[in-house]
Amino acid sequence: MIIVTAAILIKSNKVLITRRANGKHLAGHWEFPGGKLDSGETDEECLAREIMEELGICVKVNAFFMENVHRYSDKTVKLKAYFCNFISGEIVLKDHDKMIWANSSELENYLFAPADIPFVQRLKTLKF
Repeated sequence: MIIVTAAILIKSNKVLITRRANGKHLAGHWEFPGGKLDSGETDEECLAREIMEELGICVKVNAFFMENVHRYSDKTVKLKAYFCNFISGEIVLKDHDKMIWANSSELENYLFAPADIPFVQRLKTLKF
């Protein structure tokens, strides 16, 4: 099983979502940014590193949000999401071709990666 972390980054009552670029697994699907856990890393270290690598920004990883185990045809992923606060930097897309700050009510309008869909469903019920 592959363990992956994801950031729930909220600003001005909107959450950041990113679209996977052409050539990537699930290209064109939206997701909450993050990435694979390296050996010896904590979830928090992984998420801070991945957000810096993918978006060029520094975040503080806060409370655990939820997790989802999803079985793709070729692998099983445990996706663990955490609320994060923006600390510094300017977003530069490196692994994605698009980003949007979306209201929770707008999330269902985007085609999300299957592992992220339970997060979308839960976020729609929250006020932020």
